[in-house]
Amino acid sequence: MTGRFMKVTTVALCAAMFAGLAGCEGQVPLVQPSTNSSESPDLTQAQEKKVRLEILDAIDDADKAKSADGLGRVMSGPALDVRSSQLTIAKTSGSIDKMATIPKETTQTVVPTDAGWPRLVYTITTTTQDQQSKRLLVLKQDDARSNYRLWGVVRLFQGAKLPKFAVPSIGSQAGNGDDKGLAATPNDAVDHYADVLRNGSKSRYAADFADDYFRQALTQLTSTVQEGMERNNGTQQQTFTASPDQISIMRSTDGGDLVVARIDSQWTRQTGEGRESLPANDDEKALFGDAKATSTLRVTYVNVIALYVPPSSSNQKITAVGAERQPVKVEAL
Repeated sequence: MTGRFMKVTTVALCAAMFAGLAGCEGQVPLVQPSTNSSESPDLTQAQEKKVRLEILDAIDDADKAKSADGLGRVMSGPALDVRSSQLTIAKTSGSIDKMATIPKETTQTVVPTDAGWPRLVYTITTTTQDQQSKRLLVLKQDDARSNYRLWGVVRLFQGAKLPKFAVPSIGSQAGNGDDKGLAATPNDAVDHYADVLRNGSKSRYAADFADDYFRQALTQLTSTVQEGMERNNGTQQQTFTASPDQISIMRSTDGGDLVVARIDSQWTRQTGEGRESLPANDDEKALFGDAKATSTLRVTYVNVIALYVPPSSSNQKITAVGAERQPVKVEAL
């Protein structure tokens, strides 16, 4: 087995770890009444269901056609970028990845009470038919003349505990990036988590976060690939950058915020001794296409992370409760 083939195979096998990112469902608490909201919810559960099913039906049509044309009508933000990439890959593979499945049945809906825009709806689905984990869906309405679109999809981690929210008939309040009284503001929590992803235990913020499956899988993947790189005099580097305008926040009755945010990352792999750096798996091959390989390959990812940011009085750590990771671009440098 050549060094180049060994290295590529190692990356491909390790990347498969993320396919089981959320193999079992998290724990979704029962909704409960709240006395903190004086406003009425913006839509009923029946309205939410109608909107959501129309969106999911349109996504199903795009999956069957293996085309993202017109998908922007029902999707936006990181969800649109992730699905567009999955559909590009499906054109080569012949079918959409099963991890892209979004169940149509739900276990919980969190509706907003906010008078302004944008407006958010958080919906937690059931498990998939093949027992993949529940999905946390974020629906967003940008303004009064816009329809709700699917902005974010996150697979919940095994054993993840979500905060409590008010019953839909009462509604919950959307949060802000600078919400105070928490372990960190939502904006800072996302920035700090990106730093932890980038620097691991060496991050100055590492102690502020509970351990989670996403970081465990990423650390193991990076370590395994590094061993292959060193055997072939190659190098790798990963960067993680929070997108400040790509964040959704819902306030819970626990006094914390459930934050869903986009973190972009780039994984650059460079071979040694004049070898070519090749795509590591079928997804990367589909995105790379017929481009000419060089010694350096850069893969761009969209990472969608769900963080529970507890109130500062609780002395709890910030906890990632779910994540989605999808390559969206592969290029030779």
